[in-house]
Amino acid sequence: MGSLFGEKAGVRKQAAERPEVDAEARQTLLRIRGFYLLAGLAGGMFNPYLSSMLVHGGMGSAQVGLLMSIGTLISILIQPVWGMLVDRFQQMRLVLMLSVAVPAVLSVFYQSPYFLVLTVIYTLSMVFAATQAPMSDSYALVAAQKAHTTYGAIRFLGSLGTAAGSYLGGLYISRLDVSLIWVPFLVFNLLAAALTFWLPRRSDESRVLSQSLSAGIRTLLGNRMFLCFLGGCLLVNQTLTAFNSYFVLSFQEAGGTLEMAGVGLFIASAANIPAMLIAARVIRRFGHERMLLVAAFAYILRWGIQYLFPVPWVMIAVQLLHGLSFGFFYISAVEYVSRIAAKHMQATGQSIFNMVFVGLAGIAGNLLNGYLLQTGGAAMMNLSCVISAVLGAVLLGYVALRSRYSIST
Repeated sequence: MGSLFGEKAGVRKQAAERPEVDAEARQTLLRIRGFYLLAGLAGGMFNPYLSSMLVHGGMGSAQVGLLMSIGTLISILIQPVWGMLVDRFQQMRLVLMLSVAVPAVLSVFYQSPYFLVLTVIYTLSMVFAATQAPMSDSYALVAAQKAHTTYGAIRFLGSLGTAAGSYLGGLYISRLDVSLIWVPFLVFNLLAAALTFWLPRRSDESRVLSQSLSAGIRTLLGNRMFLCFLGGCLLVNQTLTAFNSYFVLSFQEAGGTLEMAGVGLFIASAANIPAMLIAARVIRRFGHERMLLVAAFAYILRWGIQYLFPVPWVMIAVQLLHGLSFGFFYISAVEYVSRIAAKHMQATGQSIFNMVFVGLAGIAGNLLNGYLLQTGGAAMMNLSCVISAVLGAVLLGYVALRSRYSIST
């Protein structure tokens, strides 16, 4: 009996020691999770099939890569302007809403047969969509702190939505037509935009893309370790466009169907969910730098297998590595930047990381991989991805070694 009462007392003590979460923090947490889920559904149903829709409309994959690269480049250049606007008018919520609402409305015009029109539409979409990650991540990081949870426990809802959307997208276009993939993208993004009305007007501690951007950039880019980290991110993540932009095309080249491509996309996104949920625990044990290196090797393995065995069932099975590669890499990288940047430069650090990880890597990857896919097929594209991931792993290995050396001394 004494033991039983002792156990009950221990449970009561643990409950008393657990920090309480106020109602407002719980509501914000629920809403930002809902936003990630809806935006994930929209992106999962649309983004992987956009290149197929454009090729279906008469473009070559090299043209698709050029179109996407132009849009991504302009979105990088416009990000500091967004930062100044957010800082000046304190309208984080409005900008987050526009980041999903504007691309949703513009998606109607992807039916145009003209390259110039499509380039303008994609560029405008990217100008607004580029703010989605830093804005939503700012809300998520603050919400996680206030609700005493982890960033990964919030961000995984985006992967869950993407997983479901990818699979549903494959079913949708196999039964209807790839040219109609914009319809669910419009619906889910507008729902996500509506949900932002119930978010706080701004995320308390966050100063997004903001103050003293030029001074912050000079400070961070003067850090050799940070430069090597960015270089590794660029080389590793540019390979991801071979999946995000060209998986469906390369899968069809190998003899796969659109419906089965949806299964592969679903597996990849679903693999992110457990990775993001356990990321914080694994990172605490092994460290950010080691996890970045492990994720880079997962990328090497992923592209190497597809290069050696270019058959549909292998291309589907290998997507199980997506969580170990992208899931661990992204969570580790975001938290690494948060750790290495000074408190007053958190937003600047995340902005620079986002410009390289999403922007520059997207431009380089879409141009290079689109050209290689068109001229040499999926085999040449996958081999290039292996080489790029190896070079990225070398840089990240240097970061891990230097970090270990600085700790030991």
